Amino acid sequence: MGLVFAKKDVLATSQASGLLKALADPLRMKVIESLSEGECCVCDLMKKTSLAQSRLSFHLKVLKDSGLITDRQSGRWVYYKLDLEAFQLLEDWIADLKHTCHSAANTSP
Repeated sequence: MGLVFAKKDVLATSQASGLLKALADPLRMKVIESLSEGECCVCDLMKKTSLAQSRLSFHLKVLKDSGLITDRQSGRWVYYKLDLEAFQLLEDWIADLKHTCHSAANTSP
């Protein structure tokens, strides 16, 4: 099951790690890029990504379990879309991380 995000939630480091881990795979990035164009069913994602159904299903499960995508059933079809709240929380986490990086590393002579 995917991560549950409350409104105005702050992403914990472990949650950010899970999201980044899910994004780290090039094939999953291909799926994310395809879904950035809008909601898609598996058959359309197969065409867009050139992935076999079994391989695509594995990557969709990882992305869904991480909380980066959601799905909905409509008749026989399952449609997937990006969970923009998860991406916003990750973006906020990265921005907070950037703000805490105030100084450069000390270099030894």
